[in-house]
Amino acid sequence: MAESLFIDVHILQTVPPSNINRDDTGSPKSARFGGVKRARVSSQEWKKATRDLFPDVLDEGEIGQRTKYAVAMIAESVLGMLPDIDREQAMDVAAKTLAATGISVKENLTGYLLFVAPGQAKGLAELAVQSIELGEGIDKKAAKEILDIKKRPLLNAVDVAMFGRMVADAPDLNVYASVQVAHAIGIGRMEPEFDYFTALDDRSPEDNAGAAMIETTEFTSATMYRYANIDVLHLCENLGSARVACRGVEAFLRSFVTSMPTGKQNSFANRTLPAAIVIQLRSTQPVSLVNAFEKPVEAHDGKSQVEIGCERLAAQEKAIDEAFGVSPQKTFVIVASPDAKALPDAMPEAVACNFETAIEEVSSACANFLEENGYQLEGEN
Repeated sequence: MAESLFIDVHILQTVPPSNINRDDTGSPKSARFGGVKRARVSSQEWKKATRDLFPDVLDEGEIGQRTKYAVAMIAESVLGMLPDIDREQAMDVAAKTLAATGISVKENLTGYLLFVAPGQAKGLAELAVQSIELGEGIDKKAAKEILDIKKRPLLNAVDVAMFGRMVADAPDLNVYASVQVAHAIGIGRMEPEFDYFTALDDRSPEDNAGAAMIETTEFTSATMYRYANIDVLHLCENLGSARVACRGVEAFLRSFVTSMPTGKQNSFANRTLPAAIVIQLRSTQPVSLVNAFEKPVEAHDGKSQVEIGCERLAAQEKAIDEAFGVSPQKTFVIVASPDAKALPDAMPEAVACNFETAIEEVSSACANFLEENGYQLEGEN
């Protein structure tokens, strides 16, 4: 059995007044942790924000689409290969090809969001074109293999390989995620507030005093602990390529660390970057350090929540290492705030560096690990 390599990403990030992730009542999402209410941003929300940045760091063909319009994706490729046929015929053969995989299609739509890689859509389109040219039906076995990453991993997309795919109609086409993202939570107590605001009508007569609209919006602020991990070997198996897996690791680190969910951004402009980042390489198992904040952090004695949070983070790491003997192979610390400047001293085994250096070092470690386990980077397509 191959050795494992896990990448843990720990982030402390202060978010000012904001409402970046709302519940069904419009309030900022929250969770109880350590017996008190905390600000929360769901893992789904931060994964979406991460995926939104992938076009900046990955090629178009490496990024999947989550959609009910997979038939249209396939049909567009069919039309590119056979421009003489009309769109209705292309949609018809595309629907039959997708249905041949075992996925239900009704009125050219799937019954649920399907995470599809561009390579898979193109592969199904080529099969559809073949059926037109030969005047034969769709080869169901061949169609299913195109979406089966165990048989055709090179057709997969980086984000599908990372975040997984569930196919209700054909569970053998499921993709098990190689990246886990935790719900971000505030390290201190949540104290929501309300913003009362009015709006005036620019064309209102002068003798019509008063506001045209009166509303309130709820908001909060928090220093948040964000955590994610990557199973490097699993990611490589999902993609069938060590080179693409390393590119995916780099893309995820850049995008996850710098992303920000977009909820109420125009109202609050809460565009902050992390204050402190700790990236760890482990061979045993992923380890979240969230329990450092089970007791809510309160700023005191001139120390900010970030300062105290960094102390807590380092202490939690040391306690876990001593108790379980699961010390990371390597730790990188990125200090992005004066309040986090003591973190490298609190984690003396860590390499203090800038963000780009950390990404380069982690990517190199992944490449070495994968080569040692039989996945060659050189000469890959």
